[in-house]
Amino acid sequence: MASEEELFANIDALLEEEPQLPRPAERARLREAAGITQARLALALKTSTQSIKNWENGRSEPKSPRLEAYQRLLKGWAAKYPAHGAPATPAPPAPAAAPQPVAPETFTGPAAPEAKAAAPVEVPAATAAPERPVARPATSSRRPAAKKAAKPAPDPRFPHGPLAVLDGDGSAYGVDGIVLDCPAATVVELVEWTLRESGLGAAKLHRYGKDSDPLVVLTAAAAVKLGLPERLEGHEQRRSLRLPEDHPVVKQVGRAKWQLTQRGFGPWARIYRKAQGRERQCVQLAILSWDALDERSWPGVSEMEPADIARVLGAYAQRVITPRGSTAVSGLELMTALRPPTRAVRDEATGNWVPGHNPGSLGTEPMDPAPPEATPEHPVVVNSGWTGGFLNEEAYQWVRSVDSLSDEECMLPYTVGLDLNTAFLAAAARLVVGLSAPDHFHAPKFNPKIPGSWLVDLSHIELDPRLPSPFTPDGSRPTGPAWYQTHTVAYAQELGYDVHPIEAYLRRETGAYLDPWHDRLKTAYVDTLADLGVTRDLSDTEFLAAMERHKQVDPALAAVLAAIKATVKGGVGKLRERPQGKNYKAGERWPALERPTWRPDIRAAVISNARVNMHRKLNNMAKMTGLYPLAVLSDCVVYPSPGDSPLDFLPYAASGKPQPGGFRLGPTPGLAKLEGVQPMLWAVELMEKGLNPARHIKGGDAVLDEGE
Repeated sequence: MASEEELFANIDALLEEEPQLPRPAERARLREAAGITQARLALALKTSTQSIKNWENGRSEPKSPRLEAYQRLLKGWAAKYPAHGAPATPAPPAPAAAPQPVAPETFTGPAAPEAKAAAPVEVPAATAAPERPVARPATSSRRPAAKKAAKPAPDPRFPHGPLAVLDGDGSAYGVDGIVLDCPAATVVELVEWTLRESGLGAAKLHRYGKDSDPLVVLTAAAAVKLGLPERLEGHEQRRSLRLPEDHPVVKQVGRAKWQLTQRGFGPWARIYRKAQGRERQCVQLAILSWDALDERSWPGVSEMEPADIARVLGAYAQRVITPRGSTAVSGLELMTALRPPTRAVRDEATGNWVPGHNPGSLGTEPMDPAPPEATPEHPVVVNSGWTGGFLNEEAYQWVRSVDSLSDEECMLPYTVGLDLNTAFLAAAARLVVGLSAPDHFHAPKFNPKIPGSWLVDLSHIELDPRLPSPFTPDGSRPTGPAWYQTHTVAYAQELGYDVHPIEAYLRRETGAYLDPWHDRLKTAYVDTLADLGVTRDLSDTEFLAAMERHKQVDPALAAVLAAIKATVKGGVGKLRERPQGKNYKAGERWPALERPTWRPDIRAAVISNARVNMHRKLNNMAKMTGLYPLAVLSDCVVYPSPGDSPLDFLPYAASGKPQPGGFRLGPTPGLAKLEGVQPMLWAVELMEKGLNPARHIKGGDAVLDEGE
C-alpha cells in the first residue's frame, strides 16, 4: 500500500503540471454561449483576434500568463454554460487579488474608440494590466494636450502594426502591447505566417508610394529555434555578415520558391517573391544577435526585453519609417518613401495607366555626377582622366591656434560645449537642390539660386584668424581656386566679397527634394523630446535641467531619439556611399551607384549649408559678445566661459529674450543644447597637443592616437 508521503508527492506533481484546457471546439462553444466575440476576448487577454482563432481551431496554444487566465475564464464559463445534458454548477468566487501584468514589460497604447465602448468581458482582475501609453508626456510640460499630434488610426489591412519581436517561445511582441502566437518552426513557415496571418505591415507614406513590408525581429533564442546560428563568425566587417549559400536555411528558402536580395541572408534579410498584381510578398527579418541594431544608433535596445524592443522600434516606425536596415539605410529609404519616383499616368496612345515620372523626385534611373562632385575612384573620374580637383564640402574639424588666445581668455575658468540639434536636418529645411543631370559652363556669372558646383578663387578673402574659414572643413584659408557648392560661394557674397567663377557644373531642374524628409524627421525629433519632458515652452534654465535628465525619464524613448538623430546623419551620408570591400578596384562601378539616391551633390549642399550656418552664428557671436570659439567639430562648438553654464556667455536682450543671430538654447533642429563643461586648462592642454576639445568635452577623456 502506498504511503501518505508518496500519495502527497504524486498530488504535488499533478498540481505542478501545466494547466489543461478543454478541447478547441469546446473553447469556441463556451465563448459563443457567453455571447463574447473573439475581438472582445482578445482585448481582455491583451492579445490579437488571430491568436484567439488559433486557440479555438487548435493551431496554437496560449502561453503563461495568458494560459492561466484563459483557463480560469473557461472554467467559469463551463460552470455557467455546461454542455448539453451536464448539470450546471456554481462558479467559485474569484479571490481578491492585486492586478498582475499580462506579460513582463508589456507596453500598451490608448485603447481604440471601439474598445472603450465595448462592455467589459467577465475576466478576473488578475488578468488585467494597467495600460501604459507609448508616448508618455512629462509632468513638467505645459504644452496643451490638444496640440499633440494625434496617433494615426490603424490601417485595417495591418491591424497589428508594422512589426513584431519574436522570442524563442513563439510569442511575437508587437506595438501597443499586442502579443501574437507564432507557430512557425522554420524561416519559411515564419514568412508565410507573417504574410497570411500576422496582420503586420504599414501603410505607404505617400499616395504614390508603397506599403512598408512587415518586419519580424528575431531574438537569439528565436533565431536558434528557426535553424539559424546564434552568431555569425569569421568576418572582419559587420556589413559583410551573411549565411553561406549552402546553409540549410538558405537552401530551404530557395526550395520554397522564395528569394533573397543581393545582400543575402545577413543581419537584415529580405525574403520575397515577385509581386503578383498589386500584392507585394516580402518580409524583412532582423536578427538581434547578429548585431542588426547597432549600439551607436540604438543604444541599449538589443539588451532590452522583447516587449520593450517592440515598443522602441514601433515608436520609430510610427514617427519615421519601419526600419529597413541600419538607421542610415532607413534615412535614405525615407527620402524615397516620401518622394516616390513614379506615379500613375495615362498613356495617350493606349489609354492605359502606366508608371510615369513623379515631379520633384529623383526618378528611377541613376545619374552620374559631374567629375568634381564624384569621388576619386568613380568611373567618371577614372575613365575621363579628370585632374581638376573635387568638392571638399565636409563638416568642420577645426581647432584654434593656442597663440591666438588672449590673456583674458586664458584666465576664464571654464570651457562650455554647445551642440546644435540635428544640424544637418536644420540645413535641409527648404533646401533647393538639383534634380537633373549637370551641365558644364565656362566663366558663368554666379547665381546663388542655382544649385551646383563652382570653381572659384576665394583665397583673397581674409577673415579673423580667431574664427575658422567658412570655406574649408579644417578652417584654414583657401590657397587658390577650388570647387565649392553654391551655398559656400553665396556666403562669400554675403560677407561682401566679389566672386568670379572660372567654371561650373549646374543643374537646370531644381526643387526642394528633402522638404518632406525634413518635416517628418523634425516632427519625430521634437515630439520625442517632448515626450521626454523637453518642450518648446520651457525657459532656458528649465530646458537645460530637462535635457540633463531626459534620458532617465524613459530609456526606451531616449533610444528612439538617438535613432532619429542617427537617421539624419546616416541618411545624408548614404547620398555618397563609397565602395566597400578590399577587392574593389578604382574605376569599377559599385552597387550604390545603381540607385537614383546616390547624389553626392545633394550631400554637399546639405553639409555646405550646415557649415555656413555654423560660421554665421560664430561670426554673430563675436560681434555681439566679443567671444571667439576654441574649437568646432561638426555641430559642436566650444567656448571659453566665466561660468559652467551656457547662460553665462550666451547673448540675451534686456528683456531676457535670446538675441537673434547667435546660438540659442532650445529643443528644435538648429537650436543648441549643452554638450559638456570642462576646465579651461584642460582645453588648452588638448589644443597644444593638436587635439580637438569639441571631440572630448562631453566625456573629458582624450585619446592621443585618435588620428585627428
